[in-house]
Amino acid sequence: MKKLVSCIALFSIAFLNAQEQLPINTSKSEIKWSCDYSFYFSGHFGIVQFQEGYFIKKDDMITGGSFTIDLNTLRAQDMNEEGNQSLTEHLKDPDFFDVKKYPTATLVITAIRYHDATSFEAKADMTIKGITQPVKFQAEIDFEKAEMTTKFKIDRTLWGVNYNSKLKDKAISDAIGFEVKLSL
Repeated sequence: MKKLVSCIALFSIAFLNAQEQLPINTSKSEIKWSCDYSFYFSGHFGIVQFQEGYFIKKDDMITGGSFTIDLNTLRAQDMNEEGNQSLTEHLKDPDFFDVKKYPTATLVITAIRYHDATSFEAKADMTIKGITQPVKFQAEIDFEKAEMTTKFKIDRTLWGVNYNSKLKDKAISDAIGFEVKLSL
C-alpha cells in the first residue's frame, strides 16, 4: 500500500511539474466590449480590464487558463463624457451587471483544440453575476508578440443580464461582443 501511495504521489508531482502557469500582463491586456441596438446599426462600446489571469502551458502548448475581469473598471466610451458616465453607472446597476454584488467575472478555459500552430478553438466556462455558462471561441496566438487575440459574442440573458427596453426602436440586442487581447 505504501508503494502505491508513493507511486501516485510521484506521478502527481511529475504531472504538476509538466504544467506551467504563464501570467498575463494586465496592464497590456485589454477587453473591448460592444452591444448593438436591435434595429439600428449602432450601439454602445467601451472597455473593461483584467484583474489577473494566466495561461496553462504544457509541452510547449497552451492547454488552458483562468482569467478574472474587474467589473469595477467597466467603462462606456461611445458618447460624450456625461453620457459615458451615465451609461457606465447604469451598466454597473442591478439592471445589468450588479457590480456591487458581483465585482468580478471569470473565464476558465477547459479545453483547447488546435487548428494549426497558431490558431485554436477554446471551450471555457464564463461566470457573470454568479452564473456559469459554457462559451466557445476561436483564438490566434502570436508567439513573437507573446499575445493571444479573440473575438466572440455571448447572449447576455443566459447570465441574468436582462435589462429590457420598452422602446422597440431603441431595444438593446441580447448579444454582447468581446474583442480580447491577452499579453504575456
